Amino acid sequence: MWQLAHANPTHRCRVSAQIHGRIPVISCGTKGAILIFMGIVVLTMKASVIEMFLAVPQINCDVKAGKIINPEFIVKCPAGCQDPKYCVYGTGVYASYSSVCGAAVHSGVLDNSGGKILVRKVAGQSGYKGSFSNGVQSLSLPRWRESFIVSESKPQKGVTYPSTLTYSSSKSPDAKAGKCETTKAYPRPSAPGTTAQPVTLMQVLAMPAAEVNHATLPKPFPFVASATSSPRPQPLGHRSWEMGIQKQDSPGAAFQEPMGTDVSFGFIPKEELSTQSSEPVSQGDPNCKVDLSFLIDGSSGIGKRRFQIQKQFLADIAQTLDIGPAGPLMGVVQYGDNPATQFNLKTHMNSQDLKTAIEKITQRGGLSNVGRAISFVTKTFFSKANGNRGGAPNVAVVLVDGWPTDKVEEASRLARESGINIFFITVEAAAENEKQHVMEPSFANKAVCRTNGFYSFNVPSWLGLSKTMQPLMKRVCDTDRLACSKTCLNSADIGFVIDGSSSVGTGNFRTVLQFVANLSKEFEISDTDTRIGAVQYTYEQRLEFGFDKYSTKPDILNAIKRVGYWSGGTSTGAAIHYALEQLFKKSKPNKRKLMILITDGRSYDDVRIPAMAAHQKGVITYAIGVAWAAQDELEIIATHPARDHSFFVDEFDNLYKSVPRIIQNICTEFNAQPRN
Repeated sequence: MWQLAHANPTHRCRVSAQIHGRIPVISCGTKGAILIFMGIVVLTMKASVIEMFLAVPQINCDVKAGKIINPEFIVKCPAGCQDPKYCVYGTGVYASYSSVCGAAVHSGVLDNSGGKILVRKVAGQSGYKGSFSNGVQSLSLPRWRESFIVSESKPQKGVTYPSTLTYSSSKSPDAKAGKCETTKAYPRPSAPGTTAQPVTLMQVLAMPAAEVNHATLPKPFPFVASATSSPRPQPLGHRSWEMGIQKQDSPGAAFQEPMGTDVSFGFIPKEELSTQSSEPVSQGDPNCKVDLSFLIDGSSGIGKRRFQIQKQFLADIAQTLDIGPAGPLMGVVQYGDNPATQFNLKTHMNSQDLKTAIEKITQRGGLSNVGRAISFVTKTFFSKANGNRGGAPNVAVVLVDGWPTDKVEEASRLARESGINIFFITVEAAAENEKQHVMEPSFANKAVCRTNGFYSFNVPSWLGLSKTMQPLMKRVCDTDRLACSKTCLNSADIGFVIDGSSSVGTGNFRTVLQFVANLSKEFEISDTDTRIGAVQYTYEQRLEFGFDKYSTKPDILNAIKRVGYWSGGTSTGAAIHYALEQLFKKSKPNKRKLMILITDGRSYDDVRIPAMAAHQKGVITYAIGVAWAAQDELEIIATHPARDHSFFVDEFDNLYKSVPRIIQNICTEFNAQPRN
């Protein structure tokens, strides 16, 4: 059995680690420890020395992420990794062919003095853009099979990080002039003429104490300076779109950087390029995370040539957008007499597949029933089964040749109320002598999300359609301005003010809480959507939970269930004032503020001044009275018009019946807001 001897028996020792399940590592303050197994001395060492070797692995500046097999790890970088000879590819997300420590300096996680970092492997990208940051010039790269990101070395809860790294056994191609050196392993200092071998923690623990005390951490190999840099050749056959200029490289041609650009392409050895996927791997542009539907005109009147121009417009958009699960997703609906989905949001998850699918679309013919198409998109297209992600704004872009042959106003209203942002592109609108044929004048303004010009495009000729692509994409991706993403169910801070007076009673109070839960269930709850808070009052007031306490519907419902009955008098005026100060003062500026007050009797104090203060502060107040509640008082509390904001039921058990009407009134009021 194990036995521990120590120079100072008053110091307590503890097992702090275990190596291969056999040798425990003992920590005894700053004193040495003797570990004895069946009377045999196994190890004598200062704890501080052991801890030094239990520190995170250290790597050289030239170690590339791709040579380390571990998916997530903490390492220590030495000083001096800002040197340009340590190549870095990308910005923020780096190709695994990059120097780990060089990327850490470029990203700003480390400075040139080195330190510890957390490295996490992620999927390969379709392209890496170079930039100059923190004294490091990173290079661009067409695509790579694996990426990584770096952050501060804060261990994640529940994650075990390796104390030694596992390196790939495959050899990197030999370094050539003007290129990055291959990775060097950390050697143990050795005598001249001998081969350096890596030091493992087990070898350290097996060293005699004297040798350990004199051991020093190994130094990195000196980097062999490369020859004078020359223009980096582009991988053969690569087509670059940098700086907006298409450059087709011919075999053997050297890549010449455009004058004035701060982005250059790094050379990747041919052997490494052969391991890349033949298809780009992209998660999509996270700065344009929208669920996008194009409604294209397939009517007979558009003709084959203009239909082809329309398809080319969509193909160009697909090429421009970085389609992927973390960015925009795009589907197409073609309309004529009736609409039909060509492909939905989840059919094609990258730009190239999407472009190929667009090229295969054939014209349907028929009338130009835009209203029917918008109804179809509202009811069918933006569903979970078709790839709707919920957290991404829904956008529908309607292209119409001339004018619709049906009405769009009612269908568009329902789409807006469902949270769909409608853009309208009218090409070759009706001339003066054709307006008599237009069924619904100003149809575009009746269809779009807002009538401020942001959502509408008028294109005089199909030949000029391509000019709208860039402004359209800019607006579609500006998610902060997509006003119709906000609906009556996902854009409010709702504060419940609950009467907990003695007249309510324990059983009825539980019924009130169920009523509060039933109302809350109707809303889309998250920290960015609708938020819920609650106050209970008697003579006094108590904040049960604020808007920022819970951010999911299950958590809110559980919190409501846990509210305890208080009992006491009824000071409704003071409760309204308390809710304004303690709850609604912390409401977000872009949220609608709704107060839903439930009481069963007349207040002991005056409600008029607090109610007026709530109205002046923009808090929309609903007053729900039960049993002995005073109708005149409810109307004072409620926002004008009182008939839409005050409700009365004779028994607590009938509270549930008012839920649908309250929700309907909330949504009707929201949807009646001006669209300019």
